[in-house]
Amino acid sequence: MPRSWLAGLRSRLGGTSASEDGLGILAFEAAAAMSRLVSLHRSLSDEEVRRLRGDVLRGEGVARLTSTDQPLLLRLACGELLADLDRAAATAARLGARCRGPDAPFLGGFDLVYADAKRGTGGLARLDAAVGFSRGAGKRLRKMERHVAATAKLYAEMDALTELEASERRMEQWMQHSGPIPAQSSSKTKRDEPSDKLLRELRLQRQKVRRLREASLWSVPVHKATKLMARSVLAVLARVSLAFAAVVPGLPPPLAAGRRTRPPGHSSGPMHQPTTMAPDAAIRHSAPIFRQNDAASTTSSSSQSIKPPATTVGGSGMELRYANVILSAEMLLSALRPATRDEDVQDGMMELSMRDELYKMLPVTIRSAVKAKLMVRLRGQQVDDEAAAAAMDAVERVLRWLGPMAHDTMRWHDERGMERKQRFSMSPRVPMVQTLHFADRRKAEAAIVEVLVELSCVCWYEDQRRRPADWDD
Repeated sequence: MPRSWLAGLRSRLGGTSASEDGLGILAFEAAAAMSRLVSLHRSLSDEEVRRLRGDVLRGEGVARLTSTDQPLLLRLACGELLADLDRAAATAARLGARCRGPDAPFLGGFDLVYADAKRGTGGLARLDAAVGFSRGAGKRLRKMERHVAATAKLYAEMDALTELEASERRMEQWMQHSGPIPAQSSSKTKRDEPSDKLLRELRLQRQKVRRLREASLWSVPVHKATKLMARSVLAVLARVSLAFAAVVPGLPPPLAAGRRTRPPGHSSGPMHQPTTMAPDAAIRHSAPIFRQNDAASTTSSSSQSIKPPATTVGGSGMELRYANVILSAEMLLSALRPATRDEDVQDGMMELSMRDELYKMLPVTIRSAVKAKLMVRLRGQQVDDEAAAAAMDAVERVLRWLGPMAHDTMRWHDERGMERKQRFSMSPRVPMVQTLHFADRRKAEAAIVEVLVELSCVCWYEDQRRRPADWDD
């Protein structure tokens, strides 16, 4: 959040740091962490785990561009979940450092507690016996959902209040510099009406914000909010262990059946042990969180553990650009389909504009590859109706599995944006392994080049078909 926005809150709403009276401005950080925990809970539901095992990891796009090695893909999916959990745990640890009272040893040292839980040496089971995080998981989940919803509403209403106060300042400046106005009662009334209306709106908005502060995390004591998050972090870790311990070495062993942390309807069991990964793959893709030796550093982000290598689309930083190219190709294909094609000049100009935009966004390597392949493809050959139809079919076949990966890539980035809608989202997120991030760059570029070459043939045919006969004379 911008500093000026926070500075305004300090003067208007009193206080900027957490106290025993409530979290204060830290409510938004706590709500973001709680929303991440709720999202993780939902990502580990029966339905989502089944979808991950089946539709996601066995999808045609993942198999063609990323890998068919199921243990490796499961490690990557688990690594991303744990990276998100690490971030929530880091927030709980920061807030826990502010706590006093009977829970201070647990909450104040939560970074060490979390480290012990992740070691895979029975720490998670010992913690469950000590703090009982496996009991009441469903109740805590529903409580966090309510806290996040109320705090997100507060965030939105504070934004609205900021806009109204900015309007008030502009109104005051206008009234100060608008110059003298003739002393007529009707003029005075017209001048005062906008100001009076704005003041009423401001008064009502401030009242609304005060009510929402009382009903949201803003007024929840620090130790209560932190305890709720800390126990939920451990519960999510236990659920990750239940789902992935059979295929991810180093995770804590699953809790005993009678102490599992799933609320009703969330009882997916452990995965069966598939074929063992090759040793070099296990080393290459093992995450620091699975080999943690330094307890003090466990709440540091484990995102490095799932950082795509340089040979992948994500490792070269091209995932968004390639996704945009693929989506633009989809749009152009849709415009070229006979069912949607018109014969008028306007539609032809629209297609030309789309083709121009698509060409401009192509990286140099892909542009050169397309040009070279087209020279070979069109040399001495005529693109007739049959050839154009075959080219259209070829484009559709590739985009059938490449298109969803591009859409998922855009959604993955959108979900991790800082807009309010995403900041407090509690829905399951798109797994990174489902996107172009881990796709082999050469294979992805080859698929994109194939699409563009075939699409160029269709466009060339359309250009020839639209050309008047006397142009050839």
